[in-house]
Amino acid sequence: MHENKTLYIADLDGTLLNQNAELSRHTTDALNRLISIGLNFSVATARTAATAFKILEFVQWKVPIVLLNGALIYDVEQKRYVQVLSLSPQIVAKIISTLQGLNMTGLMYQLKNSEQITYYETLGHKPLRDFMEERIIRYNKIFNKVNFKDVPSENIIYFTMIDTHDKIQPAHSAFSGIPGICLSMYKDTYSSDLWYLEIHNDKATKQNGTLYLKEHYGFERIVGFGDNLNDLPLFAACDLCVAVENAKDEVKAASDFVCGTNESDGVVKWIEEWMLK
Repeated sequence: MHENKTLYIADLDGTLLNQNAELSRHTTDALNRLISIGLNFSVATARTAATAFKILEFVQWKVPIVLLNGALIYDVEQKRYVQVLSLSPQIVAKIISTLQGLNMTGLMYQLKNSEQITYYETLGHKPLRDFMEERIIRYNKIFNKVNFKDVPSENIIYFTMIDTHDKIQPAHSAFSGIPGICLSMYKDTYSSDLWYLEIHNDKATKQNGTLYLKEHYGFERIVGFGDNLNDLPLFAACDLCVAVENAKDEVKAASDFVCGTNESDGVVKWIEEWMLK
């Protein structure tokens, strides 16, 4: 099958990015060279536009990218969201009520007039505070302090909680009974003991985001790259699955190939070798 009908799509953290959460110079240059000769390349990430755009700003993107685990798909060339999957006001109210019952908090994301707004309730929780401080320093991201229940519930697209596995697992169980949502629970790539629990529309997955690109942009074959548990839905949409060497065992078990690590530019080197074959 001709390469111009194939889409290569990669997760960011732990896969395409190095341990500093950056694209290496080699990966950036290789992607731009490959894209210039016709490679179709995209990313599927749990990151927001604010951080993803900063990280990816030196790549000449041609294919839209999948953000917030599929809740948003953004066309970089046209500078617009081509798909937005929000949570219903009823589901938002149920999520907020469940958070209060668990005595937990986190981040709530809203897309308003094509602008993403991020809300928080308190900075008393150290993992959340550290997460926010890192985003502010590195990416100039803006966070808005509110009471979640006071925010109009239209166009809410995502919730994120950050804590230890012992705290996140019971929360996962509590939210699992809510219809109409999808839960993503996975270990933080950059921490030894923190986990993420992310809540989004049940249609908003890396799998569906990737299939949207396939259907709407005429791709016939998908090659995907990942490292963490939230990349298994991405693999479900792919014809060929490649895990980086540093991937979780479950991700390697679901892959057709294993490439080099995220620290050794494994994704772009594998693509270059694969295309030569």
